[in-house]
Amino acid sequence: MNEEPQQSLGEMRATISREMVRLQAEYYGKGPTRAKTYIVDDLVVVVLEESFTRAEKTLAERGEREAIQHIRRRFQQQMAESFKGVVEQATGRKVRVFLSETDIEHDVSVETFLLAEERTDMT
Repeated sequence: MNEEPQQSLGEMRATISREMVRLQAEYYGKGPTRAKTYIVDDLVVVVLEESFTRAEKTLAERGEREAIQHIRRRFQQQMAESFKGVVEQATGRKVRVFLSETDIEHDVSVETFLLAEERTDMT
């Protein structure tokens, strides 16, 4: 039985970046303007820039940074399975740990995935 060749590292990075932007755009109504994915050994890091909505920017300007952090954190918890699914589909490996952090001042989010040795059954 012939298996399809696995995606190249560049294709994996591009797929993860594109899908993370798509998910954020779908659920926030606005996606980041820049996304870059780094893959090193068992680590996948996605840097998303300029993803805040107009409402979030307004709140930040008015000193409501903690509220934005709280909402973003809750959102990431709810979206964790979708985000992990993107990485698992692209890499063919299970995600063991997913961590997310946002810097409001610089409008940057970093999504970090630690991969398990275990392969997914997805192709």
